[in-house]
Amino acid sequence: MEARTVWVTGAGSGMGRAAALAAARDGRPVALSGRRAQRLEEVAAEIRADGGTALAVPLDVTDRTAVGPAAARIEEELGGIEALVLSAGLNTPHRYWRDQDLEEFAAITETNLLGPVAVIDAVLPGMRDRGAGTIVLISSYAAWRFSPDAGTAYSASKAALGPLAAMLNTQENRHGIRACHLCPGDVDSDFLEQRPRVPGAADRAVMLAAEDVGRAVSFVLTSPPHVVIDELVISPAKPQA
Repeated sequence: MEARTVWVTGAGSGMGRAAALAAARDGRPVALSGRRAQRLEEVAAEIRADGGTALAVPLDVTDRTAVGPAAARIEEELGGIEALVLSAGLNTPHRYWRDQDLEEFAAITETNLLGPVAVIDAVLPGMRDRGAGTIVLISSYAAWRFSPDAGTAYSASKAALGPLAAMLNTQENRHGIRACHLCPGDVDSDFLEQRPRVPGAADRAVMLAAEDVGRAVSFVLTSPPHVVIDELVISPAKPQA
């Protein structure tokens, strides 16, 4: 089977869902991972209803013992994994040092940094063998410009994805593998529920839509193989005062 499969983590909602739908519209088989099996099946049903191919593979990316078997199942059922879109993320309403809990800090780091590393480790050998692969790390505007309200653990873990992408490009371009550090600004999605103050309708109206991020992911995935988009920052237009 042709190795064009896209594996999306955090695919049950928000930016991950939008990226999965965009990849399916581009004609690619899509593997959907996340912790909520029912949400994954709903996204898979959307893709199939549109004539696409989708496989729901429930996975918590912090469970490193489960990542390898998930990758193996995807390759067996859909073919070689040509692209990764790493969208699983976590934050907390407790974003100040005075409120910090180290267990919560560790959980955020496990999800936002070590989770992507584990998934990348699982697919890199196959990408090297085939001489092709694209990895999109959905990060945050807070990783590109310091954003004090984003929180300590979230900012630190997301900022680490930039050097991770740069290291992949430095070491793996020779094998036909490229990585993009994608940094969206405020996005109207379920992730806003993790803020200390959940934005209302007026605030959400001037944010990016998840579909805007999906289009950006599609742009990266469909760029010619010799093009490396090292970092891509997208943000909502600033309304005039």
